[in-house]
Amino acid sequence: MYTNKDNGAYPSGPVGIVLAAEMRARLHRFVSPLLKDLDFRLDSRLVQTFASTLEAILVFRNRAMGLLLSELGAYILSPTKAPAGTKRLSNLFRSQKWTSKLIGRFLWDKADRRLKELEASRETALVLWDQSVLEKPESLKAEGLCAVRSSKAARLKRIKPGFYNPPGGRPVFVPGFEWLALMLVGVSPSSGPAQVAAMQWWTKRGDKRGDKRGEQATDARSIQRKALAFCMQEWRRRVLHVFDRGYAGHPWLADLAFYKTRFVLRWPNRYHLQLRCDQGRTLAERRGEERPAWELARGKKAWDKKRLYDTHTKDRRTISILALPVWHPIMMTPLWLVIARSGGGREPWYLLTSEKVENKEDAWRIYFAYHRRWQIEMCFRFNKCELAMESPRLWKWEARMKMLHMVTLVHAFLLMLLDPVLHALIQQTLRLFCHRTGKRGRETPAPLYRLRAALSRLLLAYPKLPVQMSLQNSG
Repeated sequence: MYTNKDNGAYPSGPVGIVLAAEMRARLHRFVSPLLKDLDFRLDSRLVQTFASTLEAILVFRNRAMGLLLSELGAYILSPTKAPAGTKRLSNLFRSQKWTSKLIGRFLWDKADRRLKELEASRETALVLWDQSVLEKPESLKAEGLCAVRSSKAARLKRIKPGFYNPPGGRPVFVPGFEWLALMLVGVSPSSGPAQVAAMQWWTKRGDKRGDKRGEQATDARSIQRKALAFCMQEWRRRVLHVFDRGYAGHPWLADLAFYKTRFVLRWPNRYHLQLRCDQGRTLAERRGEERPAWELARGKKAWDKKRLYDTHTKDRRTISILALPVWHPIMMTPLWLVIARSGGGREPWYLLTSEKVENKEDAWRIYFAYHRRWQIEMCFRFNKCELAMESPRLWKWEARMKMLHMVTLVHAFLLMLLDPVLHALIQQTLRLFCHRTGKRGRETPAPLYRLRAALSRLLLAYPKLPVQMSLQNSG
């Protein structure tokens, strides 16, 4: 991470020109394999539009209108030629010669290379799983809209200190799309930034009339199983999969056991498990009595304690940890339950894992693996708030998927810039183009938001000269 150590101003000399050229060159190198693949399929003018659109998404910062074609068109060419830029974008998304799966495969290949780097450095690789939604509350006509549970409405209904009478009732559902994301990251924070492995959007309805049946309609379990099967086919047991409580339950555990997946899953405290006793007892005797997870851990003495810094709450906590050998009441697969207690009335973490936990070092390894799951929560927040993923107004499903995958490509590029190797370059960019005054601004580590703001100002201050791309016209 990078901090602002001294005052700075916008450069008046060639420094800004050099930085802008360097960032554009890095963006081009990042996507060059994809551009070459597209050049075999598309006219070179559409490939040029694709590359220009990535830079336009990076430059234009507006949560409500960040991905509107009419707005991006002004950045692809110029404000006076915005209609022509919008037309080029429309031609790119309407083209039948490429699909969003092309970008998805490119991102997976990037993640595969990242996995090999983690293995070379003897770092445990984690695949973080989570789901979210894209809310489109004002939309009615777009293809594939389905009912999604609104997290925005839930936040607005939450009681605030000093205020009263929040609205109650059942959860609010709005039009939108379901969203599944997978990210690859090392278990140690020093292993480098996270890498986007896959993102997929899906719907429970098949067409614009809102019917429950259609060629686009699917369900969460089918999407999850396909993603798990693909991961196990490509990476087998080379990675440790990390899941939140939304995946807890017998159906998903059965899928994980079928593929012999290495996993860490946060288990709800009220869900039942059984203690595992293997000293010469019969199967009937070993089954024992099913009890909630919190009862199994009640009264058990901790193996170890550590005072750790929580990057989420920004404070230090004393964490005590222990582990119990367990199995699920329906499944006889040996599992381990790691309990992490943080005190202060906070609910402990109950982490169910297929990894052997025989000592305190193994237990801490599972704890730190799950602690890294916060990276994917920040990914959802950044894409919605900073990259405006909820703003597209595209009618066709495939055109929308192409747009969302291009935004994911920009997000992957920004994460790549957080590599410690680029520390000096990024620190200079932040100091010159996203200066922060005051003690808090100087000492707070720079988030991804500040880096995106700095790059936006840099590329706007020093626009690209009109040059021809070194790509062949494939006709």
